[in-house]
Amino acid sequence: MNILLGVTGSVATTLTPQLYEALRAAGHEVQVIATDSAMYFFETEMFPGPITRSEEEQHRIVHVWRDHEERPGKRYVRDQPIPHIELRRWADVLLIAPLSANTLAKLAHGQCDNLLTSVARAWDRMKPIILAPAMNTMMWEHPATAEHLATLQRWYPRCTIIEPVTKRLACGDEGIGAMAPINTIAEAVCALDDPYDVVE
Repeated sequence: MNILLGVTGSVATTLTPQLYEALRAAGHEVQVIATDSAMYFFETEMFPGPITRSEEEQHRIVHVWRDHEERPGKRYVRDQPIPHIELRRWADVLLIAPLSANTLAKLAHGQCDNLLTSVARAWDRMKPIILAPAMNTMMWEHPATAEHLATLQRWYPRCTIIEPVTKRLACGDEGIGAMAPINTIAEAVCALDDPYDVVE
């Protein structure tokens, strides 16, 4: 499957290279979109060097899509590619891991002010979306969080929520809010037998 991996402004973004590798090891093609806030937590150099799955496959460096690529150049040129549409067409599954409280709120209100949220707004609602929230315990337990997740599950019939886990968080608090383990997220992707199954 073609997996579009969106990463947002959470310390769990430091795990992006590991999640990428797990998805690739499972045989998926993966492209990465990072919000500007996500880039506070990792650099593209954190990915292991040229990646290949076989000797026959040409080596390649991981490209991380950024917001500025949505509007390249100073002016629009007729017939130029529109990244959020091209990426939506390419992908079978949209996986956002980690999903921050801020991006969750944007998605639940239909905002599309960056490349990732634009892809989500343009997404074919019959294709799967997998969301792995990661945030502070008090943010997770805020009533808005449950409402926002319920809204997305109503809008996207094939939306899967991978709930966070309880552990010591980056802020020092002990509680629920840490992103689910990499293997749990990868297994949720692999459990999608057919991304094109029609929801009755």
